[in-house]
Amino acid sequence: MPGDIPGIHHVTAIAADPRRNLAFYTETLGLRLVKRSVNQDDVDTYHLFYGDRAGSPGTSMTFFPYPEARPGQVGSGQVATTQFTIPADAVDYWTDRLESAGVDVEDRTERFGDTVIAFEDPDGLPLELVATADAPEGQPPDGPVPEEHAIRGFFGVTLLLSRASGTTSLLETMGFESAGTDGDRERFASHGDLGAVVDVVEDQTAPAGTPGAGTVHHVAFQVTAEEQADWRSVLQDQGLRPTEIIDRKWFSSVYTRTAGGVLFEFATLEPGYTVDEDLAELGESLVLPEWLEDRREEIEAALPELSVPASEH
Repeated sequence: MPGDIPGIHHVTAIAADPRRNLAFYTETLGLRLVKRSVNQDDVDTYHLFYGDRAGSPGTSMTFFPYPEARPGQVGSGQVATTQFTIPADAVDYWTDRLESAGVDVEDRTERFGDTVIAFEDPDGLPLELVATADAPEGQPPDGPVPEEHAIRGFFGVTLLLSRASGTTSLLETMGFESAGTDGDRERFASHGDLGAVVDVVEDQTAPAGTPGAGTVHHVAFQVTAEEQADWRSVLQDQGLRPTEIIDRKWFSSVYTRTAGGVLFEFATLEPGYTVDEDLAELGESLVLPEWLEDRREEIEAALPELSVPASEH
């Protein structure tokens, strides 16, 4: 049996306008664009990666922005909310910052003793900032958000499921232990510093989610390269149908659809986003894995123009 999984590696969602997506996540949320590439399964579409200074596992929010994408509908069988960690004393800063940027912010709430700020990105993707007393220092990027208030990475995700038992059993196998309930949600927590929380809400009356802009495509969890094949065997033993190990250049991946319908990925910690770009230059140019490089001219011609300012990191 492989070792416990410490937390989330990345979350990938669907967006519409790539320019609007870039502006919101870098200028409003203060994340760094750490990789500009393409969806390797649909190369006419960007794959944009945001995160801390290095795009460390546990900080990386990524998007497939389809300019003509129709809005999706968040529902059962999906990641219903993506949660980021902020320092406990940054709540007023972020409420003011988001409201000043024209973002509708819900009244702050308390959950499991933490203050939660809920809002949506420009495509309607549900997001939360969770203020925690033990937020790690991390590697916040240089940018519009002062380091002392900056997003540190993921807090976790909330899954909305019509039937939870199969998914919660898998989470427990992965090393996420039940940490209690708050209202209609049960919390499962692992031992990592970032992305170590998966909240599960079971609602048999919730309509099934519809993929589209403003919905999460998949959530990825951190595994080591040495244990990835073992995790694939574990998934098979759970009655799931995982993919083969797929080389994604910056990590290797195994995907499986869980019993509750959510797409899980098991992604390796290495080699990371600096395998093909210097740290100071991350995100400044379109990067393709070597197996797509001979199609660069064709790929670039199909992509909408995206102006990415030179990095100051």
